[in-house]
Amino acid sequence: MRLGYSALRILALVIVVVVVLATLGAVFWGTHAASGEEFYHSSLSRNTSPSVSPVDQAELVDGNSSFALDLYRVVRGSEGNLFFSPYSISLALAMTYAGARGSTAQEMAEVLHFTLPQERLHPAFNALDLALMAQNSENFRLNIANSIWGQIGFEFRQEFLDVLALNYGAGLRGLNFRENPESARVRINDWVSEQTKGKIKDLIPPGAIDALTRLVLTNAIYFNAVWEHQFSENLTADGVFTLLDGSQITVPTMSWPKGERIRYTEGEGYRAVELPYRDTTAAMLVILPESFEEFEGTLTAGRLREIVASLESQNVIVKMPKFRFEFPLDLTETLAGMGMATAFSDQADFTGMAQDRLKISKVLHKAFISVDEKGTEAAAATAVIMELTAVLPPPITVSMDRPFIFLIHDTSTGAVLFMGRVLDPSG
Repeated sequence: MRLGYSALRILALVIVVVVVLATLGAVFWGTHAASGEEFYHSSLSRNTSPSVSPVDQAELVDGNSSFALDLYRVVRGSEGNLFFSPYSISLALAMTYAGARGSTAQEMAEVLHFTLPQERLHPAFNALDLALMAQNSENFRLNIANSIWGQIGFEFRQEFLDVLALNYGAGLRGLNFRENPESARVRINDWVSEQTKGKIKDLIPPGAIDALTRLVLTNAIYFNAVWEHQFSENLTADGVFTLLDGSQITVPTMSWPKGERIRYTEGEGYRAVELPYRDTTAAMLVILPESFEEFEGTLTAGRLREIVASLESQNVIVKMPKFRFEFPLDLTETLAGMGMATAFSDQADFTGMAQDRLKISKVLHKAFISVDEKGTEAAAATAVIMELTAVLPPPITVSMDRPFIFLIHDTSTGAVLFMGRVLDPSG
């Protein structure tokens, strides 16, 4: 069949539009046939072979470690056990940082120790993620997942979505925060639970998402590893554990039947041992201070590097308590207090995300860990919740610097109770 001239013009126009959309990485709202969930289509997918120099990778890791120790020093004041994933928090905030501009971006970079420029930072995170997950095997499982959840119909900048798609594998899923925030909250929590094998539930509590919410950025990490040198369950027995106040409790304590060749070091006021996992370069570093509170208060990224550098292979017998707990953290006030307050204020500049003004309303984190004779299971998730700012016009100045009339009235009825004028305020 031969097409007429008009038909050929229409066909050519359609082809041009399709090519332009593909070139620009254009997106549009659609509905997933199986789930009925709104999501963003995009021609862009994750870059699985990012070109990142070893120098950039090392700089990113050093910065993340510095942030981890900074955050630890701030949150250690809470009572009892403490456990969190600084990597999960850094990842979620790195996605948020991709849309930050001006002083908001500057403050975030300083607090998070993001020293690389944006065009090198996000590929470095991508390369690090891929390198970590490449070690997965029968004895080692690490899953890192990112997702972004946006208000259906809200206009997000294409450049922002491209950065997240290319470097974090984060697709934009549509939810109706405006009309059904509770349903949206449940959906995000269900995704987090799925990604963490059910270990992190109810990350976002009721009320944290409301009708002003426009974007939620989430990261979830699941870790499951087998000890290189497993503890024998037959040797696990009650052992004494001395608390900070000097009192003692009895807890199930694991032990090896004989010494194992593992890395160990000791220095002024501490001993440290590294427990390796099987089929991976991951390991658990345990530091045992003589004076816990004194050591904890002075632990920095630099000192941690020195401890790790001094580890040497020695014959070591390890006795270690079994433990299992989860720990929630609301980091909203914590991060603001650390120096990125603008991101949480109505002066926040996230214009790299969208034209409409957005600010961070909440940063929520929850982590779980279980250590037993076989190995370690751990999970963590972070949610950064963005909402519309209450943008106010510049204030109007009214100066009573000339004669004026005034009255006192009842605002509900309009009745004028008093009235007068001021010609000379001095009397």
